[in-house]
Amino acid sequence: MKTAKTISNKTYAQLQVGDTASIERGCSERDLFLFAHVSGNTNPLMLPGEEGAKPVETPIAPSMWIGSLISAVLGNILPGPGTLYRQQNFEFESRVHVGDRLKVTVTCKEKLEPPKVVFETLIVKDNGEVVCKGRAVVDAPTRNVETPERALPTLIMEEKEQFPHLIALAAQLPALKTVVVCPENRNSLGGPLLAWEKGLIEPIFIGDPERIVAAAKELDADLSKFQIVDERNHRAAAVKAVAMVKAGEAGAVMKGDLHSDDLLAAVVSKDGLRAGRRISHVFVLDTLTLDDLLFVSDAAINITPDLLTKVDIVQNAIDLALACGVEPKVGVLSAVEVINPAITSTLDAAVLSKMAERGQIRGGVVDGPLAMDNAIDIDAARTKGIASLVAGRANVLIAPNLESGNMLAKELTFVAHAEAAGLVVGAAAPVMLTSRADNEKARLVSCALAQLYAYWRKNGKAFAGASDKVLAAE
Repeated sequence: MKTAKTISNKTYAQLQVGDTASIERGCSERDLFLFAHVSGNTNPLMLPGEEGAKPVETPIAPSMWIGSLISAVLGNILPGPGTLYRQQNFEFESRVHVGDRLKVTVTCKEKLEPPKVVFETLIVKDNGEVVCKGRAVVDAPTRNVETPERALPTLIMEEKEQFPHLIALAAQLPALKTVVVCPENRNSLGGPLLAWEKGLIEPIFIGDPERIVAAAKELDADLSKFQIVDERNHRAAAVKAVAMVKAGEAGAVMKGDLHSDDLLAAVVSKDGLRAGRRISHVFVLDTLTLDDLLFVSDAAINITPDLLTKVDIVQNAIDLALACGVEPKVGVLSAVEVINPAITSTLDAAVLSKMAERGQIRGGVVDGPLAMDNAIDIDAARTKGIASLVAGRANVLIAPNLESGNMLAKELTFVAHAEAAGLVVGAAAPVMLTSRADNEKARLVSCALAQLYAYWRKNGKAFAGASDKVLAAE
């Protein structure tokens, strides 16, 4: 019994003049990028513009990509498997653009001495316009072959980044006054300066003025237009930064070149930025294979959270997802997707799911326990018979503890090549807990997250873009 799709051929002896075969194929942006990778042809006329850039003109499909479609008919259908090219000529009569549908046809015109066969080749658009015509000479197969259609390896391509959208969206808002604590080296100063250039934040620097100025010289940056508050003790600088936010002199805090513990101690102190909830850190990841942003928590602050702490972790992550315009589907992770009293995280997950049903956690759909596979992959969820609104569709992942959350986020970043940024939420103001390993984009996106989260806290809804008139009223 045949189960797999197969392809077969016609031998030289079986071919007859007039035999014909066709395929239909669309042209996509992905095709243009893949052809550029394979061929090395990066002619700007033949590549889509960078995201956010104003397109100069519609990209043109490379002619040899168009011509290569003929080999798909010759190699797969007529004559089929075993066919080898000898010659091919082309006459290109019109251009192909992204979105065009093409019909590719080959017709047997002449049989030469075995095994040579001449084919007429023709490519037309769906409106009948001729794109390309030509003549192919091939060695036809001499024996019949029937073979399973080959399943090609999956290609993962960075097709649509979501972080540039967040940055562009946040840049429409008035710059967020942000106290940057101890930006005393090149990296920790360069991030906020770049965010200022992009219109995301209005930085106030607090720390050792001499070290801050020295870092600025390394960057060839002019600090004359910025306020610098003199406080050389890191712990005292963090306390002063938090006090400035509480006094309304700024709307957010950003970590510079100091230990996270020093900053967080000031944030959670009795005189800090407590807001009635445990604070937690949320990684936001722009992955290559998912359509939505992915939120992972907590991977930086709460080491072994108990159930009540997890309630706040879940709510904080939901709030940030909502602020980014994402409809939260929260998967509470464990090693397995069934409740096992010997695995505490499965019990916590089940309780969190029920608490969300009863309205004790609001703003998102919560389900658990879920293992990583059936939280993210719909086929894995179906295979295991899990029916829920979250399984296979989760865009918020709650880790059992800091270790597993941190490993998950770092694996996605360094192994799966996701772009990552993050924010501390649950406090009275957003806290950007940037890392020394963060690149410029991560720092920019962290600032954008702070902007959007601050807007959401103030207005109770996500910012979706606004006119200058509306912004002026904010």
